[in-house]
Amino acid sequence: MTEPASDPTAEHRLVTATREIAAPAEAVFELIADPAQQPRWDGNDNLAEAPTGQRVTAVGDVFRMILTKGAVRENHVVAFREGRVIAWQPAPEGEEPPGHIWGWALEPHGTGTRVTHTYDWTQLQDQKRQARARATTAENLSASLERLAALAEGDVAERDEA
Repeated sequence: MTEPASDPTAEHRLVTATREIAAPAEAVFELIADPAQQPRWDGNDNLAEAPTGQRVTAVGDVFRMILTKGAVRENHVVAFREGRVIAWQPAPEGEEPPGHIWGWALEPHGTGTRVTHTYDWTQLQDQKRQARARATTAENLSASLERLAALAEGDVAERDEA
């Protein structure tokens, strides 16, 4: 989970969670890289929907997401390696990203995949967003991983039964 800082009063601005998922990396990655799938596994219960046809394919892509409270986020892809790494900086519609990053790293592991989910707010300067950033814990990230695992593992089971 999170690494302890050397200063006990220091703020943890990099939050991570890791989980083994019993599904191929490609199947797990597809659920992450297709924004229309993200509300299905969002452990923060913050995502309502995304228009279809926005599958991420490269750094520089921007996908739109509608939040549960109706706001629109434009997510700017800052890291991408097909099947292995994806990260984006969310921003209010028409604005520059304020500096936080949601990221995913996938590593084939045995017959499944080791998935690490990261929330990095080390560069977040917007004071209004910092309280929400502080409230994002490893448990929130783990909730997303649990939901993602249930979907990916269910998809594998369905394919095996067919």
